Amino acid sequence: MASRRVRANPGQGARLREEILDAAEQLLESSGSEDALTVRAVAAAAGVSTPSVYLHFADREALLEAVCIRVWDELEDLFHRCQVTDPFHSLGRFGRAYVKFALAHPVQYRVLLMRRSSSENRAATTCFRLITDAIATCVATGSMQGDPGTLALQLWSAAHGCVSLLITQPHLPWPEDLDAFIDDTIRMAGFGVALQARLPQVRTSPELTTALEGVHAP
Repeated sequence: MASRRVRANPGQGARLREEILDAAEQLLESSGSEDALTVRAVAAAAGVSTPSVYLHFADREALLEAVCIRVWDELEDLFHRCQVTDPFHSLGRFGRAYVKFALAHPVQYRVLLMRRSSSENRAATTCFRLITDAIATCVATGSMQGDPGTLALQLWSAAHGCVSLLITQPHLPWPEDLDAFIDDTIRMAGFGVALQARLPQVRTSPELTTALEGVHAP
């Protein structure tokens, strides 16, 4: 059992908060599930009292979000390391890195981006900004056409779908060379989004629209 720490001196609150987050992060990584992260378990792992945890985090959800968002700060650094001269190539590099980053932090990814959010989600906001900025550069240089925000949501949907399936459905018949699979998926999404803006828009025929109007959801 972890030894009980002495009361923190004035000015040490920030350090204690980080120690609590360190303990919570270790629990997440060792258990592989957010269910293991309870305020009582984190307090015991950090060697503090349960009320000490509540001094820094309003409830379990606040603690869970805070520890998960920690790794997201690495994503922006990763984005900058992916940049090369060709912005379209940079976008592809970032897409591949995004998927691999998410797979390296599956618990945090599930918590931050695979649950319904009732308010602004810092992780989602960060991802959207990074992808939109990268696509805006592609649009400015002519390698892509369209609204950067809309294009970002299209590409992100593809990357997020890939990540979500890999995390939640590990027993699907995934190819042995997973890196090549991820590369192909990102390449397919990138070229697809780049090409679709240059293709004639195909609208639903009046006949199909009329037929669909008679179809009711179950």
